Amino acid sequence: MELEGAVAVVTGAASGIGRSLARAMALDAGAVVVAADIDGTGVEAVANEIAVEAAAGSPVGFAAEIDVTDEAAVVALIDGVEERLGPIELWCGNAGISRMGGVERPNEEWNLVWDVNLMAHVIACRHLVPRWVERGSGHLLITASAAGLLTGLGTASYAVTKHAAVALAEWIAITHGDDGVRVSCLCPQGVRTPMTESDWMLGVAQVEALGLMEPEEVAAVTLEALQQDRFLVLPHPEVETYEQRRAGDRERWLRGMRRMQRGLLGTPDS
Repeated sequence: MELEGAVAVVTGAASGIGRSLARAMALDAGAVVVAADIDGTGVEAVANEIAVEAAAGSPVGFAAEIDVTDEAAVVALIDGVEERLGPIELWCGNAGISRMGGVERPNEEWNLVWDVNLMAHVIACRHLVPRWVERGSGHLLITASAAGLLTGLGTASYAVTKHAAVALAEWIAITHGDDGVRVSCLCPQGVRTPMTESDWMLGVAQVEALGLMEPEEVAAVTLEALQQDRFLVLPHPEVETYEQRRAGDRERWLRGMRRMQRGLLGTPDS
């Protein structure tokens, strides 16, 4: 897609990958970016940074405080952006959360992660895809994770919902690709963000062991992928190898993941 002059909305834009995506799209690619996040103060700061650093005369977007799981708020944001700036040409669903633990965690926690990591994409697409089909163009970027192609140690809800996000991206690409709707699915491995700097224990240990990338690097790879209309965006190219190994010999891959988990936990091999 052509990013220069395009109206783009980036959710989860107050920090981490979202902040870097918003800045790169506006300052490097010339898109008109609406930075959205549940952290109103944080996202306002990002929008102000962009406005200050943008070239003189360049069109700039604005900041929006929003809970991406609130359908009425998402509709209001979409309508508001299109009224003020014109048709949304790119929606970057980047908001995401994680919770440590497995199936023992309460339903309320699973539902929260499900709502943010999957249903927020469903809600946005419910109201954007029909508009894009009617216009014959539009681009969706879903930030999933390498955990959505592989798995995430120690955090079942994150791994499961990121797999679901990848599946949704694939479904929309297949179902509406002939209607002019383009889809990209961003699946980074370890990125230095507030999520990986938190007390995430095993999940953080896993991505740290594999190596952390800076969010600015992820944003640069993503811009290139968007401009080339690529579906799968892999800032860590080794993830493609891991995915092929997983598909080629699932039993071997499961044994390898158990071995990694034992190593990170300091558990002796059986």
